[in-house]
Amino acid sequence: MLVSRIIPGRDLKEDIQDLQQKNSLKAGMVICAVGSLKEAVLRMSNEEIKHFNGPLEIVCVQGTVSPQGVHVHLAVSDENGQVWGGHLKKGCMVHTTVELCILEYYGVFRREMDSATGFKELVVD
Repeated sequence: MLVSRIIPGRDLKEDIQDLQQKNSLKAGMVICAVGSLKEAVLRMSNEEIKHFNGPLEIVCVQGTVSPQGVHVHLAVSDENGQVWGGHLKKGCMVHTTVELCILEYYGVFRREMDSATGFKELVVD
């Protein structure tokens, strides 16, 4: 398992990608992230991109990591407990900390374009 602390001012998605590259991770699953964000950028199910201003508490995070990219879903809450969730995009900036855990899978994950969905989808080898 890869465990990392992401410091304030860093981009959550970029740091997940950097962790994959630095460790030559061929397949991984984001199983835990605890911390807070200054702001969040999420893609909704209708493909709309939404920006949320913080501070925001990370409520849940999960996804897959491969050399071709990451597919991570994130839920965050504001000071009133209002929760928003969606697909992690660049621009999710760490507020105080994020403690991240990625479980390695001993196979290979690839992402290939799927003409039916229009997205790069997971292929497991």
